[in-house]
Amino acid sequence: MDTISIKIDNKNFQVEKGTTILDAAKSVGINIPTLCYMHLHDLNTTHNPTGCRICVVEVVGRKNLALACATECLPGMEIKNQTIRVLNSRKTILELILSDHPTDCLICAKNGDCDLQSMAQQMGIREIHYKGEQSHYIKDTSPAIKRDMDKCIGCRRCLTMCNDVQTVGALSAINRGFMSVVAPAFQMNLEDSVCTYCGQCVAVCPTAALTEVDHTNLVIRALADPTKTVVVQTAPAVRVALGEEFGYEPGTIVTGKMTAALKDMGFDYVFDTDFAADLTIMEEATELLDRLTRYINGDTTVKLPLLTSCCPACVNFFEHQFPEMKDIPSTARSPQQMFGAIAKTYFADKLGIKRENMVVVSIMPCLAKKYECSRDEFKTNGNPDVDYVLSTRELSRLIKQASIDFDSLIPLEFDHPMGESSGAGVIFGTTGGVIEAAVRTAYETFTKQKLDKVDFKQLRGMDWIRESTIDFNGTPIKIGIAHGLGNARKLLQEIREGKSQYHAIEIMACPGGCIGGGGQPLHHGDSNILLARQKALYAADKAKVIRKSHENPSIQKLYTEFLERPMSEKAHQLLHTHYFDRSTHVEITKD
Repeated sequence: MDTISIKIDNKNFQVEKGTTILDAAKSVGINIPTLCYMHLHDLNTTHNPTGCRICVVEVVGRKNLALACATECLPGMEIKNQTIRVLNSRKTILELILSDHPTDCLICAKNGDCDLQSMAQQMGIREIHYKGEQSHYIKDTSPAIKRDMDKCIGCRRCLTMCNDVQTVGALSAINRGFMSVVAPAFQMNLEDSVCTYCGQCVAVCPTAALTEVDHTNLVIRALADPTKTVVVQTAPAVRVALGEEFGYEPGTIVTGKMTAALKDMGFDYVFDTDFAADLTIMEEATELLDRLTRYINGDTTVKLPLLTSCCPACVNFFEHQFPEMKDIPSTARSPQQMFGAIAKTYFADKLGIKRENMVVVSIMPCLAKKYECSRDEFKTNGNPDVDYVLSTRELSRLIKQASIDFDSLIPLEFDHPMGESSGAGVIFGTTGGVIEAAVRTAYETFTKQKLDKVDFKQLRGMDWIRESTIDFNGTPIKIGIAHGLGNARKLLQEIREGKSQYHAIEIMACPGGCIGGGGQPLHHGDSNILLARQKALYAADKAKVIRKSHENPSIQKLYTEFLERPMSEKAHQLLHTHYFDRSTHVEITKD
């Protein structure tokens, strides 16, 4: 690595040749404020639109101020980061940004967690000296994401995530100058665009221009309604991230405290989505083996590879962008939707109540789950299987709103029968976890032999695209894994072009899978946070007595009492789904 000598605020440093002033300063622990710059280490992506212009510095020998994010360090360069000229310029630029920004901070969704607010406080802004016209845009609320472009500061981080990282292409810069705005093409509503609701744009937005659709008040109303039985399910990735909102180290497992908090808030039953993950494996693994068996026996109509279907953002992705391949994914519903279907039939019958009097709430790391539960195919006579979804961040706010002292909570166990799960269920929360869970069950079903070593470490890791071959006692099963929609696109493109030799693939929309979901505590591109969450999930798996989905006694009982067997007629009715062609072709003609 070639290094050069530079000086920042009269201190000498050695930095990598070709580094920008901003990156060089960060590498030696010097903070230069910025609102638009974003470096996501785990994505190996840098977003640098030079939009906010707050990162200005003085360079000795240069008349004008330099943008630290766009100016490359040169040998012997002397940089001034704390002069009066620099500080006044940054303050003026920030005041100009604030002059075109709403002042409803007290009721803003990002109050207390807003980069713009924090920077105004840091720079001591107490008065805005510039008044002029303010931009106003129509607010757009989709099933999962709310757009309030009045609060957009033009940083365009969302464009980098949507277009460069996720390759979805739902957002673009429209118009020029003062009237420029970030929006879907032709300023259509997000719901009518190709948006997958993965929420990665929300995760990087520095203000409340992009936020999740908040179901908190709807949940509170349901809890206060004496005619409703309110049950809640908690996804595996939530338990290893929720603690961060209360000062715990990333990867701290807070399952018991989370359960206790939900009980304190008045939920009648607190269940585990891991139970439904085990149920998903029963159906998905059976479907995989059915396809494999027919393929091995020469059935040329069999569609392979089988694609796992647990991620609703991925489902939306291929429905919009690969609609001709909608027969590739497993027809098995996601764990969230399987849970809702079983809760409002099997469990409601056990309680002797009508499904309309049961409210099912999900705690999810994912914003796309809000969209998923609104899909018409997951409703019975208009009544949804899952009523409301709270993100991990929303749950933390609700706990704080309820004045619950999270630290002092005594851990509680999940309720039964839908709170019992295997270790296979808990690893659903990380990339590679779904397919590993499926392999554990599929291996024993296919080979009729006991699987003693259940850790398929060759399926684990954080590489964006991975592949492995699992030996099913002489039958090689080729598996592909991808996380992040940009990488999922590469895998799906191989299948489209007939280049894929995989028998099964797993794709997840977010970095690291659900652990990096759009509704999780913000990780700001820190791969160490994602790795800590992933490590915690594997630790939780290892600590389980039961580590294979088909050995879960509650799952076995569910089939005996209600579903009969995997892929039965009733299982198809309640636990499976179908997919749609949602591709949009807009034809532009000249008058």
